[in-house]
Amino acid sequence: MSTHGTPTQHNSTLVISPFITGTNGAKNNMSTERTTAQGDGHRPTGEQQSGGAPQNWGDAPTNSPYQSIANSPLMQKTNPSAAAASLATPHHNAMDTGSGTGILTSISKNSLFGSTLPSTLRKVSLQREYKDPPTIDKDVDPSAEPDMGTTTLTTTATTTATTVAEFDISELSSIEKLRLWRHDALMQHLYKTAEFVGNKIYTMTGDPNDAFWLAQVFYSSGACIRAVELLSKDMLDSVGIMCRYLLALCLVDLQRYEEALDVVGETNPFFEAADQEAKKQNDGGIKLESSLCYLRGKIYSAQNNFAKAKESFKEAVLVDVKNYEAFEELIAKNLLTPREEWDLLESLEPEFAVLDDNQDMIKCLYAIRLSKYLNEDKTLEARKRLINEHSLGGNIDILRSQAEIFYTKCKFSQCLEVCETILKRDEFNSEVLPLYISCLYEVGAKNKLFLLSHKLAENFAKNSITWFSVATYYMVVDKIEEARKYFSKSSILDPNFAPAWLGFAHTYAIEGEQDQAISAYSTAARFFPGIHLPNLFLGMQYMALNTFSLAEEYFTLAYDTCPQDPLLLNEMGVMYFKRNDLHKAKRYLKRALEAVKDLDPTSRTSVSIQMNLAHAYRRLGENERAIKCFKTVLEVSSKDSDVYCSLGFLYLKTRELQRAIDYLHTALSLKSSNLAAQELLLHALELNVSMNLDSDHPLMVNAQLYESNFDQFISSRKRAPMTLDSVGYAKRMRKTRGSLQIPNEDDAMDLE
Repeated sequence: MSTHGTPTQHNSTLVISPFITGTNGAKNNMSTERTTAQGDGHRPTGEQQSGGAPQNWGDAPTNSPYQSIANSPLMQKTNPSAAAASLATPHHNAMDTGSGTGILTSISKNSLFGSTLPSTLRKVSLQREYKDPPTIDKDVDPSAEPDMGTTTLTTTATTTATTVAEFDISELSSIEKLRLWRHDALMQHLYKTAEFVGNKIYTMTGDPNDAFWLAQVFYSSGACIRAVELLSKDMLDSVGIMCRYLLALCLVDLQRYEEALDVVGETNPFFEAADQEAKKQNDGGIKLESSLCYLRGKIYSAQNNFAKAKESFKEAVLVDVKNYEAFEELIAKNLLTPREEWDLLESLEPEFAVLDDNQDMIKCLYAIRLSKYLNEDKTLEARKRLINEHSLGGNIDILRSQAEIFYTKCKFSQCLEVCETILKRDEFNSEVLPLYISCLYEVGAKNKLFLLSHKLAENFAKNSITWFSVATYYMVVDKIEEARKYFSKSSILDPNFAPAWLGFAHTYAIEGEQDQAISAYSTAARFFPGIHLPNLFLGMQYMALNTFSLAEEYFTLAYDTCPQDPLLLNEMGVMYFKRNDLHKAKRYLKRALEAVKDLDPTSRTSVSIQMNLAHAYRRLGENERAIKCFKTVLEVSSKDSDVYCSLGFLYLKTRELQRAIDYLHTALSLKSSNLAAQELLLHALELNVSMNLDSDHPLMVNAQLYESNFDQFISSRKRAPMTLDSVGYAKRMRKTRGSLQIPNEDDAMDLE
């Protein structure tokens, strides 16, 4: 804490929250309060009579991490010297002594705990360790449970009246009562009430903490300009770092980025701080220093200074690993390459120690958020541990990670199933919807895209994902102009939404407008330095223009970012194939084929790689390998005329004319306009007629065998003896005689 009683950069705002139960450092203050309570005839919470003797105060645990509400700022004035340690999350020991009385018995229409407790107490009474409500038996001797302590607040109807009697709100000062009123109104989103009370408090106290909470009310209600005016006067931003943070946050929302940068500084002013021990302090919250670094990154990102934005976000995570917002900015906005993402996780290894029992879980959750192009085994191991050891199998983040793995492997059907499972539970999850929309495009599900787009437009008309979905639908139905319009609208609503920029550039590439496509892809490459796709698509556009030197340059940039992408390896193989560097082409295409071994074999990526590798083998004269690749493609795509044509050509080269003719006939039956197949078939037929066959050709061998057998047959007939078959001869004679017509005697000629 600073000398003004406000948090330092090493603290979080928990230090001044009215909903935090005091721990450790508040023990001395607690003892004072106990003495006062006894002198006034009140008993501390939990004190009971047993045999006429009061419970010994020394038996109470003094080092429990969860103290009673007696030390909460809700009930007493915060001691600045002890407040820095009074930062534990509200929590109460669960007790079950056999009583049937529970929390549910005290619910009423006035309050969760009935009319006997003030409404503000619900904030520190709802958190319980177990699902079953803690109970306490009135007949149990407290001396038999010394470990429970005298400062434990229970949430049963039995102790409710006692608690109120011990800590009557009337004992608080008027300012403390107003602060409770203000904070409860803020928590219930009653901003007018919070403002009404808050400005009275600040007028009376002039406390920077009260100024912060009043500005927080303004910010929460959307009145950022009023918060700026409040925090700017009286130099509050220089008195309290939390006021400086909130002031900069309001300026960012007002898009006054230069002023915001002046407030937070261009670099972290606490980086070289001498109090290294203070940096190690951990109050359970997020350090304000980390939040300031995150806000600095947001400012640089809005100014398109992505290099400094990346460094600021990384510094925010390194200062406090609990700042997931900064980590998400680095990953979701594609500011880091896949290798840099995993390097960052390794550098955070010492920082996870501050999470104690949650260290392993949070580390695994961070790991499954990283790129799926690298370290798939580590991702799967982290996911397995989250499911088996932390019971997070049904968590949305775990399911989303599985969907991303399926999408990376081109298993779009499985990815759709997982996405739809998530969306049944959270219909408009902004993390899953872009992935789901991309899958719908890949499988051509235009009806689902149509319904989803309408639903999003009705509910989120100003969200970039909505118009990304609409644009994707128009892409599926081949309405490119409409798709371009809505991709543009999506990118305007959120300039950091990479899918919208890529979709916008794709619309030009589809129509063959290379210049506009190159311009759009270049913008995307500048905005998203951690993603390799813009450079990949730039290389493809230059390759279409036969500008192979520039194509190779952009492919190399993409390769440096993500060398495992099979699509990139395939395109590099095609480029070298067109440059007649066939050995390099074969090498990259074989690597691409190795990268897709776990992919869906029916995906367009797998089929394209097999086809291109087959052509590379064909050009290199490795005909048998080429035939094997083409036949593998036929197993997946049996109605591709070009594949049959290529096989016919290869069999023609290997002088297997009959197979060549058969495959070429099949190619023409599938596509009669295939000119290449027509010419090859004509050539094959001519060869089949005119080609001189050598003595080893199968046709020649068969002819020789036939001729040899025929000669043997003739020779055997010549050598056979002539024998008279009298019986057969008689039968033939009778048959011949019966068939002759004997003329009538009248018609017979007289012979002279």
